Amino acid sequence: METPVQRLLRLMAELRDPRRGCPWDVAQSFETIVPYTIEEAYEVADAVARGDRDDLRDELGDLLLQVVFHARMAEEEGAFAFDDVARAIGDKLVRRHPHVFDADGALLPEGTPRRDPAAVEAAWAAIKARERAGRPEPAPDPLGGVARALPALARAEKISRRAASYGFDWDDAAQVIDKVREETDEVAGALAQGDGPALAEEIGDLLFAVANLARHAGIDPETALRDGTAKFERRFRAMAAALRADGGELGRSDLAAMEAAWGAVKRGERAG
Repeated sequence: METPVQRLLRLMAELRDPRRGCPWDVAQSFETIVPYTIEEAYEVADAVARGDRDDLRDELGDLLLQVVFHARMAEEEGAFAFDDVARAIGDKLVRRHPHVFDADGALLPEGTPRRDPAAVEAAWAAIKARERAGRPEPAPDPLGGVARALPALARAEKISRRAASYGFDWDDAAQVIDKVREETDEVAGALAQGDGPALAEEIGDLLFAVANLARHAGIDPETALRDGTAKFERRFRAMAAALRADGGELGRSDLAAMEAAWGAVKRGERAG
């Protein structure tokens, strides 16, 4: 009897069959599927944020389908197959968790000293650095391996974390706050001068500094921004409802009325 994973792999192969498969699936390539892969990862994050476990199950399935789709196309090219993907990540998990597994992948005996999460993260980074250094490249890129397709804020955090692993970092979050203030002043200067290109550059520097601040504070900047946006959405909708309750309407109410309704919404949330 087929396991669920075996069934999924078979279905994907049949969908990609040039003669009997689905014309849409057959026409796809790595490049055309990537946007869907990224989108499905965000759908997973959204289901987690909403605490919807039924939706999370479905979204994880959609994300798994993306992995299977890519693996199937690679198998058709003779590059690798799904089992190679699973084997590679399994080997990596063993290799990067020497505090949990021995070299053969067996659990270490009970009583083995445990590490705290910070020590585990530091060891993980050190192992990754050794792996990169051991690759047969004449000049390894110290910032290589951070996907360019990541959202800009998430990539900024990862790049700054990579730089920090080499000791290029501030000592504490207070110093990063000073950097954020410095970059804010530079944004204000570029704005006052009316220099568009300089303003764009300085805003980029400010956002990068904020990503560093989030990292030092132990906050995922992508999640923080997503939550901040969700809060704005919630308050904006509540403000619109408050305006309607008072006989007003978005687009016809002046800024003073909207700010008054916005303030009332914020006070109501704090009181609740």
